[in-house]
Amino acid sequence: MKTLLLGMGNPILTDDAVGVRLARDIGKRLTGSPRVCVVEECSVGGLNILDVVEGFDRLIVLDSIRTTGGTPGEWHRFTSEALRGTMHLNNVHDANFATALELGRRMGMRLPSWGNIHILAVEVQDNETFSEVMTGPLEHAYPVYSIEIFSEIEEILVGGDAGSVNPL
Repeated sequence: MKTLLLGMGNPILTDDAVGVRLARDIGKRLTGSPRVCVVEECSVGGLNILDVVEGFDRLIVLDSIRTTGGTPGEWHRFTSEALRGTMHLNNVHDANFATALELGRRMGMRLPSWGNIHILAVEVQDNETFSEVMTGPLEHAYPVYSIEIFSEIEEILVGGDAGSVNPL
């Protein structure tokens, strides 16, 4: 199973860089996994994401999330099934992730199935300020959540026969 590990975010928008940083760091640990391709930095959205994910059997997205009352450094796991309720194929000019994937499938593109899309999102404090440094709370929690997320990725990869993963 060919897997794409995708780091989403903008490396100059404070905590929005967390997905990029995780992909870079975890990607180094996955160098022994021949069926895993790592794209450390992706900031495209809408229909442009289709060019990035086409041809892969499984997708693991590392991204940031900002929710009301969330604690920086907490992380959440979503499957694409959680996003399917947000599809709006009547307006593809502002296509979100789920809408873009569904449209790509309808166009005959080879994309991961809904069950093979995993989104791991880290709760952030500030994703609007221009800075190449993450906020203190997110940086302080990084050693813990990066290990937890790596373990989660190992479980995903082992569950789908993606090859061996270098141990921690």
